[in-house]
Amino acid sequence: MRSSYREEDVTLLLKDITGLVKPQPTEERERLIQSGKHYSEMLPIEYVPTQKYMEVYKEALEKYARPTAVAVGKLSDKIIQVRGKDVVLVSLARAGIPIGILVKHYIGQKYQVDVPHYSISIIKGRGIDDNAMKYLLERYRPQQLLFLDGWIGKGAILNELQKDIEAYEGVSPDIAVVADPANVTELCGTHDDILIPSSCLNCTVSGLVSRTFLRDDIIGSDDFHGAVYYGELADSDLSYEFIDAIERYFEIDNMLKENCMMQSLPAGKSASGYGVDEVRALAEVFNVADINLIKPGIGETTRVLLRRVPWKVLIDEKYRQNPELNHIVRLAEEKNVPIEYYPLKHYKCCGIIKKLAEA
Repeated sequence: MRSSYREEDVTLLLKDITGLVKPQPTEERERLIQSGKHYSEMLPIEYVPTQKYMEVYKEALEKYARPTAVAVGKLSDKIIQVRGKDVVLVSLARAGIPIGILVKHYIGQKYQVDVPHYSISIIKGRGIDDNAMKYLLERYRPQQLLFLDGWIGKGAILNELQKDIEAYEGVSPDIAVVADPANVTELCGTHDDILIPSSCLNCTVSGLVSRTFLRDDIIGSDDFHGAVYYGELADSDLSYEFIDAIERYFEIDNMLKENCMMQSLPAGKSASGYGVDEVRALAEVFNVADINLIKPGIGETTRVLLRRVPWKVLIDEKYRQNPELNHIVRLAEEKNVPIEYYPLKHYKCCGIIKKLAEA
């Protein structure tokens, strides 16, 4: 699969379906999803950021590159401690890809080892790409494989992974993430709901690759899951600008003592208990019958605003006018989505998808 990433940074175990699928408008996709069509059988029209939104993204990258770098460093150190230097990074396309590259680079700089990095697709409700798993297991021992993603919202993909991985003896269902506000994995850089700037954009910060796709008429039984390469957006590609911005802080932080690095990261667990319990409580308060319509955390809220039809955004009162959420406020304003300030424990914000009666 093509991407704008360098070949030595990642191998995408995906089928290139460029030109085979017509992207659909957000409202149309949302109606189809809520009437039972699976989201993986369609592709969204990629959001084209306004100039004002791009200004907000640039500010976010400038302000939050360092906390992201520190969290990536902590995660990378944990990976080496727990899994050793013969680990094989398997990032979950597509949000996991830039994180996998950052972890690979950090481990290369600090531990002088070039760990392999692949990216594969896992689709909620459809499972992990079996052909991609077979490809990896023909080349590596099951114990070497470690899955990576950007963040955990309420843990749906982790649950999918734990269910699917039972079919592959010796492969761990562990997932390594930069941020885990849901409190479901210790293999994380932080339990705080931090802004990872790559969550603010779509393909232009993810190697010009679409989200993954799975439909029988296009993906055959021997194929990897599919994705589209948006070569026409090459002039807007910020994939390496993001990676370079984070990596500028690797060298600095590598020279600091461990306790100094710890101090620069937000406090460990933001709350006791699990994020999914808070989501269930929110569903009751806001009369949302399906918790899949509630997307907690900065990364997931951003996705709701970029790709779904939002009903409202909840922001914790403590983070009113916090610059970390500027891009969310900007997107909500652009799309006329109401913001409600509501006390949250695990998360700084939460997106709630609109229930479409027409569906």
